[in-house]
Amino acid sequence: MLGYIWAGMMAVSFLCAWMTGRMETLSQSVLDGADKAVQLVIAMAGVMCLWTGVMKIADKAGLTTVVSKMMAPVLSRLMPDYDRDSPAMRAVSANLTANLLGLGNAATPLGLAAMREMQKTNRLKAAPNNSMVMFVVLNTASLQIIPTTIAALRQAAGSVQPYAVLPYIWMTSVLTLAAGILLAKLMMRVGA
Repeated sequence: MLGYIWAGMMAVSFLCAWMTGRMETLSQSVLDGADKAVQLVIAMAGVMCLWTGVMKIADKAGLTTVVSKMMAPVLSRLMPDYDRDSPAMRAVSANLTANLLGLGNAATPLGLAAMREMQKTNRLKAAPNNSMVMFVVLNTASLQIIPTTIAALRQAAGSVQPYAVLPYIWMTSVLTLAAGILLAKLMMRVGA
């Protein structure tokens, strides 16, 4: 569906440019946009490689296990379908750790791995259990202590203080996380 929306927007842009005689402006804008996109990807690649590597090192060094143990009391209450020391909970902890560091792109494969681990012991294979739904809420709310991706985007856009948005990100992350957990718990009670 999203592909159709993008195709429609491009067709409308082309049609409007053709009807107003601004095809040259449209062509220049397309080239400028492509150039800026490539520059942004290159600027982001270094930061993402750094933090993805840091996450791999942290995992190999056992930091994710330590973080998993620290998160275990809270996660076991939010996701009671899985044992504290299960592979699923370790994978969930690794994903949430990446999210805490603001590594959305690095957190994605960890989130997929966590969901695969959770699905292995899910009794109803065709539908997610409540813990899986709660994981999606936690992952989507993405509580961030260090918003690495946003800081990299701000720096690439020329910001002198890319981390100046920290208090706003913390406030937004906490509020969305609390709202998500409350709504998920409410829906679980209504559906139970």
